[in-house]
Parts: sequence; structure tokens; C-alpha cells
Amino acid sequence: MERKKYVIIMAAGSGTRMGADRPKQFLELDGKAILQRTIEVFLEACPGINVITVLPEPFIEYWREYCYKRSFICPQILVKGGITRFHSVRNALAKVPEGAVVAVHDGVRPLVSQKLVAEMFETAQSKPALIPVIPCVDTMKMLHKAKDASGREVLETVDGASVDRSLLYGAQTPQIFHSEVLKAAYGLAYDTAFTDDASVVERYGKSLSYTMGERLNIKITTQEDLLLARAVMSLSEA
Repeated sequence: MERKKYVIIMAAGSGTRMGADRPKQFLELDGKAILQRTIEVFLEACPGINVITVLPEPFIEYWREYCYKRSFICPQILVKGGITRFHSVRNALAKVPEGAVVAVHDGVRPLVSQKLVAEMFETAQSKPALIPVIPCVDTMKMLHKAKDASGREVLETVDGASVDRSLLYGAQTPQIFHSEVLKAAYGLAYDTAFTDDASVVERYGKSLSYTMGERLNIKITTQEDLLLARAVMSLSEA
């Protein structure tokens, strides 16, 4: 029997790096909030998917009003964010049943393709933990912060360090799991080393499976990212 599909949309960040008057997930991208565009990808890729949207508590009512005014019809479970991303995901997982397959996706990655989402959900029916990755294309340096003679902060090479770029991949979202695996992993105590859901599941002792992600599946965190996303959308609509 096919597992029911859930997606946890992580949109609880404050977005301070964007320097806008509201969190970045609520900024508009080609006439719609970034968050709306992100959710729409999953609704179109997986009709009937259960959506759980994690929001900053002060913006829960703001999002309700936005959906009403824009006639954005999407049954959602709205969840209050926690003090860290880890705690926010844990809050959302309380709404996910056992025996489901659940994706966790950044609310500010609206350019992920419907094709990738649909294919990942299909593969995840038989893979307990599936992570999209892309190869690193830049030359990587291992550096540490230090102080020069005048006390200014500088970057210095780590002695003896070398980085083989061919072995390095960047993890993206959505990261998709069997719900019982992810719920059990999030029973662990919080650790600052938990940078994504895959790192939590690995600490729990479960193996990960990987699939190729998409170069344009960018996370919008700065004004430059927003400009790039707008450019990508204008080209795709041309």
C-alpha cells in the first residue's frame, strides 16, 4: 500500500539577512509570495498531499489573511516555529502520522521543479531517507579565522588541509523520509551540529540515499538571491 504524502514547509525564519520589512518567505516573486509559490509546486506535483506550514508565531494570522485575500485555496495545518529549525521540525512532526512519507522543504526554495518533487516522492516509497544533492563546482578552501598584528580579523589556511572537490556535494531540500524514521530521529536531544534533517537521521543511525538535485533549486536568503530567482522566472516564462 502506498504511503500517504506529507510535506512540512519550513517558513519560520525571521529573514534578517534580506533586510526587508517582513520575513523573506512573504516577499513577492512575480506577483505571489515566495511561500505560496513554494507550496504550489507540491500541490501540483502531488495532488492531495497534506501540507504543514511552519510559521513565525507573529505571522500566523498574517498568512491566514494573505491566503484569504489572494484566494489561495490550500488546506494547511499551521504550526508555530520553535527556537531553532530543529525544534520547528519537531513541532511539525507531531502532526504527521506513522506510516506516511514526509518531505521537509525550505519555504524559500520556490524554484524546485514539480518533476523532481514527484520523482522523489515515488522513490521515497521504498527509500526511508532520500536527500537531493548537487556537486560542488567551486574550488573549496579550508580556512579559519585569526587576528593580524593590528587586531583585525583575517582568514588563514588550515595547516595541512586539502579538499578534494570531486567528493563534495551540497545538500538541498526537499529531504524525504518515512515518517517513523524521522519522528524517531527527532526524539534525539538537540545538537548544534544538526544543520538539516539528514544530519539528524544520520546521528540516529539510519543510512541515507541520495538523488541528484537541481542547480536552480536555490534558497532565497539575500537580495541577490531574489534577483536571481526573478531572472530565472522571467526566462522560464519567455
